[in-house]
Amino acid sequence: MSSHGDPIPMTSAACGPLSGTAQVPGDKSISHRSLILGALCVGETTISGLLEGQDVLDTAKAMRAFGAEVTNHGDGNWSVHGVGVGGFAEPDQVIDCGNSGTGVRLIMGVMATSPITATFTGDASLNKRPMARITDPLALFGTQSVGRSGGRLPMTLVGAAEPVPVRYTVPVPSAQVKSAVLFAGLNAPGETVVIEAEATRDHTERMLAGFGAEITTEVTEAGRVITLKGQPELTPQHIDVPRDPSSAAFPVCAALIVPGSDVLVPTIGLNPTRAGLFETLREMGADLTYENERSEGGEPVADLRARFSPNLKGIEVPAHRAASMIDEYPVLSVVASFASGKTHMPGVKELRVKESDRIDAMAVGLRAAGVTVEDGPDWWTVTALGHGNVAGGATCASHLDHRIAMAFLVMGMATNAPMSVDDGGPIATSFPIFETLMADLGARLSRT
Repeated sequence: MSSHGDPIPMTSAACGPLSGTAQVPGDKSISHRSLILGALCVGETTISGLLEGQDVLDTAKAMRAFGAEVTNHGDGNWSVHGVGVGGFAEPDQVIDCGNSGTGVRLIMGVMATSPITATFTGDASLNKRPMARITDPLALFGTQSVGRSGGRLPMTLVGAAEPVPVRYTVPVPSAQVKSAVLFAGLNAPGETVVIEAEATRDHTERMLAGFGAEITTEVTEAGRVITLKGQPELTPQHIDVPRDPSSAAFPVCAALIVPGSDVLVPTIGLNPTRAGLFETLREMGADLTYENERSEGGEPVADLRARFSPNLKGIEVPAHRAASMIDEYPVLSVVASFASGKTHMPGVKELRVKESDRIDAMAVGLRAAGVTVEDGPDWWTVTALGHGNVAGGATCASHLDHRIAMAFLVMGMATNAPMSVDDGGPIATSFPIFETLMADLGARLSRT
């Protein structure tokens, strides 16, 4: 069942050339953080281009529960009247974060150093995901947590009444863990330090600085050392949310595998900690170009043009690149199915604990479509069939995972027989206009 209603089976069939402009929604990571940081200011933060997918709407609802005034003015324009750092009120009800691992982990971090108690839950998918990776470092501040076995939701957090600053080395590359610790450090005295051996998406650091926090990043032999001075007075901002590179991945990858396609995706964020997919696709021989490169709101952006690429080749994707494209591996594996040779993707154990076990979900579906896939604990390899040779004809389980559903629907646009998913409902969590946008480009999607 979909996380927000009855299952929505969907089918995608081979189509003619995809063409036109794909106006993908705002960046989900920046949308979450805009609402949260707005709630931590005293005064009004305004946001334009906010992603209005269910994940972000759940974060907006959570900020209201903690006392912020959050208003939707229509057309992606929102405002947040915040309560200041350390000003969160204790919520009256359980905080339901739906399907969003980012939302729940960041919000836990924000409230962890305030003397309040809150209980968090989510849908069936989120309640299976590990939270100890967040609650363990938060305990160093003095936060207490009680949840289900294995550190799973539902979970109650008791914020630290007298928080202390921490120095924490992130054990696995995770922007969510890093961000949760930094957000907790906002209401702790002194300096909180986070060390990450591998760089992960840095929206939190950029946006904290933009809102007036005193934060520095130093590259050392141990990795990136991020130092945050606690208890700042954050200044309200206006945020123009760039368009989401993770959402852009779907029309871009579809254009690469559908003959004759030429698709423009404007104003896409190209933060180097997020753009690993596009670099990888170009190494595979994709006809993917950046146009009108510029900076908006401190983030690099460009217009992406993707054209059909019949001569894609399999490559070894560098393991160090995984953090910059972790959400894009499902659709990358689809593109790899239409290339020549093998595409090997190591260093991706994080995919095992996303909304679903994404390696297993994609491997099962790809095999059902006639593609050879090998996988291990932290790697997988797709052996390509080449363009025109991918059978398709499978019905795949989405596992309440929006990216799994969209990846197989993109695949069906170029397979010999249609591809179906058992539930396309979760797509609304991150890309609510996916169906209409792809149909406008020429895709043949149907609800079955």
